[in-house]
Amino acid sequence: MAGSPAVLSPDKSTHGLLVKEEDGYRAQHIDVVFPVLHGKSGEDGAIQGLFELSGIPYVGCGIQSSAVCMDKSLAYMVARNAGFETPDFLVLNEGDIPDSAALAYPVFVKPARSGSSVGVSKVHNGAELYAAINMARQYDGKVLIEQALAGVEGGCAV
Repeated sequence: MAGSPAVLSPDKSTHGLLVKEEDGYRAQHIDVVFPVLHGKSGEDGAIQGLFELSGIPYVGCGIQSSAVCMDKSLAYMVARNAGFETPDFLVLNEGDIPDSAALAYPVFVKPARSGSSVGVSKVHNGAELYAAINMARQYDGKVLIEQALAGVEGGCAV
């Protein structure tokens, strides 16, 4: 029945949805979910946690790896501990104010737990820093200040 309201079943044995019908709810089994989502609640572990709570199998990364990869500062720490080089970075929590004179410009200022381009600014000097931090804080209370590197950027799915 297209367009019917539905919720994920809290009963792990159902593995699916409870679809609203005139006389109550009908259980609709789901074999597996292929979550093709981006950003907060899509790739940060939240939807994966919801599927696990409901007992619904899904493809892709689990809760922990999704949460770590969505938080750029945690991803950098994991990469460094594995022996990979990362740019120098500074993490600001709500209320933290960095010493703008202590940074080696240019830097990128970005929300730590947001998409790769949302709220991101390239900052060339201390005069631009605080506006960039304020913009990043519109998307996340945790802000990453990352040393800009010269070179070619490459991307890959992890």
